[in-house]
Amino acid sequence: MRRPFSLAVAPNGARKTHTDHARLPISPDELAQCARECVDAGAAMIHLHVRRADATHSLEVADYEPAIAAVRKAVGNALVLQLTTEAVGIYQPAQQIATVRALRPEAASIAVRELAPDADALPVAHEFFHWMHREHVVAQYILYDAADVRRYASLRASGVIPEGRHWVLFVLGRYSAGQKSSPLDLLPFLAAWDEMGLAQSGVEWAVCAFGKQEADCAAAAVMLGGHARIGFENNMTLPDGATAPDNAALLNAVRTPLVGLGYQALTADGLRALVG
Repeated sequence: MRRPFSLAVAPNGARKTHTDHARLPISPDELAQCARECVDAGAAMIHLHVRRADATHSLEVADYEPAIAAVRKAVGNALVLQLTTEAVGIYQPAQQIATVRALRPEAASIAVRELAPDADALPVAHEFFHWMHREHVVAQYILYDAADVRRYASLRASGVIPEGRHWVLFVLGRYSAGQKSSPLDLLPFLAAWDEMGLAQSGVEWAVCAFGKQEADCAAAAVMLGGHARIGFENNMTLPDGATAPDNAALLNAVRTPLVGLGYQALTADGLRALVG
């Protein structure tokens, strides 16, 4: 029997605007409409970025609250709602942590490099990661390369990252001009995952990828036992090279062939049972 998989949608990111795509959701109402469309396309989770009035990246509680309310009103609990804590060169760890503490979301993504960059940061990171665990805020630790996988393993072994109620995201590539990820980019992550004894840990992993091979990377991840995050944040191109009309089209481009191969897409409740 094939292992079920989850799809998360990352519909906007921190940098793109309507200039990049007219259907890129920015306002609370646009995010709510996108969420409805993505539930129908098989998403189990939405990775939420919000913006200031000038459309620039925000981690401010006052900007998050209306977006969260709009998405919840639109889809109820049909999507796991994951907040980003991405710094984008604007926010410091104390501000990133304060936002999560104030909002107490169902889930949040955490870049290990940003919140636990060195030994001096570990006491604060330890307390925050354990607070998330106690408060049932599901963390997804973001890992950018094999070295990050090894650091994640070290933080688990030392107790900085608590056991259970979290998963990880492998980022296949970085934000750079013309970035194009390949399914082969996943192999060093999985080699390090196995090397550190994490393959049998029970911790779930997912990937996100950049560029026109996003769907290929997502499918490869699922077939190798993982999950995928896709959407306009990192890619706007369908597998045939055409510009996607919306985020739902990107989801369908991944889900439809996988379902045809006998894989089953998890609902939000299925994802909650798996990682939460």
